[in-house]
Amino acid sequence: MAAALAGVYVARMLNQPAVPSLESGTSLPQARVLPDFNLVDTQGQATSPASLRGHPTLVFFGFTHCPDICPTTMFEISEIFKKLGPAGERMRALFITVDPERDTPKALKDYLSSFDPRIVGVTGDDAAIAAVAKAYRAYYKRVPLAEGGYTMDHTAIIYLMGKDGRFVTPFSLKRTTDAAAAELRKYL
Repeated sequence: MAAALAGVYVARMLNQPAVPSLESGTSLPQARVLPDFNLVDTQGQATSPASLRGHPTLVFFGFTHCPDICPTTMFEISEIFKKLGPAGERMRALFITVDPERDTPKALKDYLSSFDPRIVGVTGDDAAIAAVAKAYRAYYKRVPLAEGGYTMDHTAIIYLMGKDGRFVTPFSLKRTTDAAAAELRKYL
């Protein structure tokens, strides 16, 4: 039920008409290509949706100083990719920072070195991050801490994009690794 509600929620977030899901009878967002963006990966190379086409891609917004949700999500994605075995070589994941001030390409590279190498970290200037977040209807906000410094509130949805670059569905990690891997196999 939670996955169905997430599908309807994301459909509304992406301002898309909902279409019935054959599997559950619930409404999921109609696939569409999201607007282009230009960000920089951990190697300093330009990254855009076009550079990911041909691979189903999990897209997640987060930041390297996140205490729990981001590292847990990256770990779970890594485990799912392992479970896919050789077929998983066709999968990608995109970690889009919502904290470009601290998340330089080097900081992202260091952070993501603990996870599956198919997870690509990208950053950009404030305007570029704001534009891509707006395109995905992802929320983020800088929150000052009482002891100084700051943290980031952000959307914790994983967006599954098809090989053609179209949004498919929110991808739930609230299931076993085997079940999540089986779901991704459908899109390979």
